[in-house]
Amino acid sequence: MNRILSSLLLLLLLRTLPAKANETRQESLIRDVTSVEGVRDNHVLGYGMVVGLKGTGDRQQTIFSVQTLANILQHMGVQIPPATVTVKNVAAVFVTANLPPFATPGTRIDVTVASVGDARSLEGGLLLLTPLYAADGKTYAAAQGPLTLGGYTAGRGGNTKQVSHPTVGRIPGGGIVERDSSLDLHALTKLSLILNEPDFDTAGEVAGSINKEFGQSIASVVDSRRVDIDNTAAGSGSVPAILARVQSLTVAVHHRARVVVNERTGTVVMGKDVRLGAVSILHGTLSIVVATELTVSQPNPLSRGKTEVVPEQTVKAEEAPARRIELTEGASVEQLVNGLQRIGATATDVIAILQAIKAAGALEADLDVI
Repeated sequence: MNRILSSLLLLLLLRTLPAKANETRQESLIRDVTSVEGVRDNHVLGYGMVVGLKGTGDRQQTIFSVQTLANILQHMGVQIPPATVTVKNVAAVFVTANLPPFATPGTRIDVTVASVGDARSLEGGLLLLTPLYAADGKTYAAAQGPLTLGGYTAGRGGNTKQVSHPTVGRIPGGGIVERDSSLDLHALTKLSLILNEPDFDTAGEVAGSINKEFGQSIASVVDSRRVDIDNTAAGSGSVPAILARVQSLTVAVHHRARVVVNERTGTVVMGKDVRLGAVSILHGTLSIVVATELTVSQPNPLSRGKTEVVPEQTVKAEEAPARRIELTEGASVEQLVNGLQRIGATATDVIAILQAIKAAGALEADLDVI
């Protein structure tokens, strides 16, 4: 009797327990899961010329590099007709860089240089002064300096050896910021934190942690990605001090279960918390081979026939018996992978099976195909 009552109590307890959500929860700092609205990088781009190459630059058919060289020399007071210029020690390049937040004039930034024409290598090259423009068309930085490459090319003609990409290089600290593009934090009356991954639970955790730290309701959830902070109600202190205090807080971050599939490389990444509904999988292979064999047909002696080549085609179809996997409700990724390995499924098969499971509504996770 006591055993029966214990079983009933355990059953009632299990029924009253809340179902575990299909998501992970971990503790993280606010600075690691959010960014401040307006505090961001900015891309800049420029077109320039690399000189000093050892015969590995653009060739004569790359017209724009010769025109660029002629324009640079004209600016220096040297007049040359571009049609008569033949040099192999220069290369036209695009220069890219990122302006970090709060970059002020004089700040050094790293730049990346990539060949535009048919130069074989930028090894030993020197980038001439190149203005860098943002999306608004204004000049925000300038770059110049010797290149460092992660690869090289050696040899001539058909006997060459190339390591990595010798037509792309970097200039550490080769760019100098010329225009201030930073955000004035002191002019802001309201701060906004943007979550890296939208989630209402995480946004609520962030707002609750901030309100608890300051002892009053200064943070509010706008949507699943945005949390607003009224810095005027936070008391005395500058905006950087408030942000430093906020970003050091710890919150519980909720991540949705996700399966990432790369069809080009056959890579499948699944979190341990991915769960499957009750599903039965049948997997089989159908192989069809069409072979053509050429035979020679000889005529009989003293006959008027001709020797001919006759193709003989053979069609063979092989279909392997379907292999079956049966998973119960709430099966884990480990059980799915073990089952797929038992039937000998390849990476391509796994991707197709996961897409079919998602279409059947039995995959309790987001399926991202990249």
